[in-house]
Formats: sequence, structure tokens, C-alpha cells
Amino acid sequence: MSDADRNAMVPVTTDAAPLRWLTIIGIGEDGIEGLGNEAKRRIAEAEFVFGGSRHLSLAAELIRGEAEAWLSPLEGSLVRIESLRGRGVVVLGSGDPFYYGIGATLSRRIAVSEMLSLPAPSSFSLAASRLGWPLQDCTILSLHGRPIDLIRPHLQPGNRILALTSDEKGPVELASLLVEAGFQQSRITVLEALGGPQETISEHYAERFSKDPVHSLNICAVEVVAASNARILTLASGLDDVLFEHDGQITKREVRALTLSALAPRKGERLWDIGGGSGSISIEWMLCDSSLKAIAIESHPERAARIKRNAARFGVPALEVVTGSAPEALAGLAEPDAIFVGGGGSEPSVMTAAMDALKPGGRLVANAVTLEMERVLLDLHSSRGGSLCRIDIARASPIGDMTGWRPAMPITQWSWTKPLPGKEI
Repeated sequence: MSDADRNAMVPVTTDAAPLRWLTIIGIGEDGIEGLGNEAKRRIAEAEFVFGGSRHLSLAAELIRGEAEAWLSPLEGSLVRIESLRGRGVVVLGSGDPFYYGIGATLSRRIAVSEMLSLPAPSSFSLAASRLGWPLQDCTILSLHGRPIDLIRPHLQPGNRILALTSDEKGPVELASLLVEAGFQQSRITVLEALGGPQETISEHYAERFSKDPVHSLNICAVEVVAASNARILTLASGLDDVLFEHDGQITKREVRALTLSALAPRKGERLWDIGGGSGSISIEWMLCDSSLKAIAIESHPERAARIKRNAARFGVPALEVVTGSAPEALAGLAEPDAIFVGGGGSEPSVMTAAMDALKPGGRLVANAVTLEMERVLLDLHSSRGGSLCRIDIARASPIGDMTGWRPAMPITQWSWTKPLPGKEI
């Protein structure tokens, strides 16, 4: 290898390193005693220190610059921090600021080359260490400022859950949910004000939860025990139909499993569920991964309300429900990565609008029960390609004092991937 080649492999560096004007510091309930020397120095030298009132109080002894408590809404403080670019700014957060914390919010607005993060142990790490639970084997869940229903998919027998709650009401609300869902024998360990002088740890059973008062800063460690009537959401697609509230307008279990397979959800994607019915397709789509999003479009107000109730009971309250008829109701919705058409697709304008809205490379799956809808799908298969399959399901049922097969209505399923630009058929 020549000298020129060797020199070409050496990384190029410059003396002008990016100015790290913003320092994000994690602080625990032990206050400045738990901070390292670098964190203490940066707080003392900062022109501006931002944080919650509690954080500013914990660090008050070190703060010499201007202390600014978070505004409500937070956006005002974020704009203020950006306006101070290049000056000495410290932001205080709880524990690890990049674990469900302010660090993640700031990193979406400010380049990482302009900031330095000095984390403390997260409350989840502290809780795991107190309990002797390997953190990698636990389900970590933040319910802080988020619906408590999010815990429902994680209620699996034997699971260990560490759930950060919003306030002192969180533990009793969690216990009530566990009892309602059939997990009343589960054990809840409430860990309060971890790492500080007020730290308290107490154990309870969900059905006999009675702790009062509870510190507003708490984590609930749940050891899940299921009763015989527990509402367990299995990890496979095709959940039992009886788990859904519906009026008969539901994609049945076996067909739903095949439909989810054809939709092929991928991390971070958004689904349009046109003709939502009970919301079963969009709900199971979102249960595949916490990053997935879905919009259910349903023309009947009663069914739309039912979808919202189902979404909460399945632990996916972020499911967006639009009450209206396609194609008009599709206007202005966030662009989909995948679309399912389960109702109303016999009107050609619905399929045209759906296909136009779909991202290039996105997937569309449509199920037909009626001859009218099947005719639409056959025409689309002929003109646009894709794949067709026939789904025939039969269930055993009594025939007098014997048993026989009763066929369900057959389903014609069309699956299509929208071509990338320049590759249309």
C-alpha cells in the first residue's frame, strides 16, 4: 500500500469542534449528592438552567445563572432554549434524560453535536436493582402522561412489568385495571421517590390494594398472575372474536390472521382501515408493534364509538377513528403505508382513492364477500396485477345429535403492492 493510500484512510479532523452549548443533566431524588463533578461544574457555570420546579429546587445550591421552570405548554420553553443557542444552557431532567425524558424531545430540535448529556440512573434501573429483577427480562413501560390502558397487551402470565405512573393516583388505578381484566391476584410493588430520603417500597395484591398516601413519584412493579377469566391478549394474530365488542361487522378470526399476514406490518408504518366495523384489523395491526399507527374510517357513528372502546380495551388507545364515508373521509388523512378495505369497496371510487393515496411500495389488501365487491377485485387484478386468493373456512357444529361442517361465506382477497415510480406495469 502506498503512502498516499495510507493517508487516505486516516480520518480527517479539525480543531474547531462543535460548540456544545447545551448540557442535559439527569438528576435523581438524592439531588446534587448524586451528581458527578462535571455535572456540578456545568450547572454552576451555566448562564441559564431549565427544569421542573422540583429539579431546580434539588440543584438550587449550585445554580448561579438564571433558573427557568418549564412553561405550560412545554413548547414555549423549547423555543426559549433554541433562542439561546451558543450560550451556556443546562437542562435538568429526571434520571436518564434520553429514556422517556426531555433529552429525546430536545434531540428532535437541536443537533447532537451541540449538546452533551450527563445521565443519572433511570428510575427503571433503580427499581430493577431494588427488586433484583434483570432489567433485560422486564417489560419497561411509561404511563406518565399516557393512558393506563397501554399496559393491557403486556398482561401475560408470569410477565414482570415496570410501569412509571403519572402521579399518586397511578397505583390504585393500575390495581383497578388489573382486577377488571382478571389479574386480581397479581402482585404490585410500589417503589416511591427512589434514590432519595423519602424512598419507600411496599408490596400489595391488586385485589387488596389499599396504600394511602402514595408519593407522586412512583414506579409500579407488577408480577402478572392470571385468573381463569383473565383477558389475555395472545401474541399471535387472529385474536378470539369474543374479545371484541361488535354487531356482527367483524373480520373473523381466521380471515383476520391471513389479512394481517398479507398487510405485512413493518416498524413505524401507518394503516388505513377503510370500513372499520369493529376495528379488529387496525387494532391487531397496532398490537404487532408499539411503533405502528392506524386510522379506522367508519361511516356509522355507533360503530365508530365501538371501535374507540375496543381500542382502549386492547391497549391501543392511540388508534385514530374517523367517522365518515370513503372516499370523502379520506381527504387530508396522514399518508398510509398500508391500506385494508373491508367494507364499502364495491364502489370503484373508494378503491381508486385508496390506491392513489397509498405510498409507492405500500400494500393494499381488500376482502370481498359480495359478488359486487368480488367483481371490482377481479377487474383490478386484471388491470393492476397483484395476487388473488380464495379463503374458505368451515367450522364444526352440531347437526342433530351428530357433528358436521358448516361453511362460512367464502372470501376473495386481493393483495397489491403499489409500484415504485418508473416501474408501473
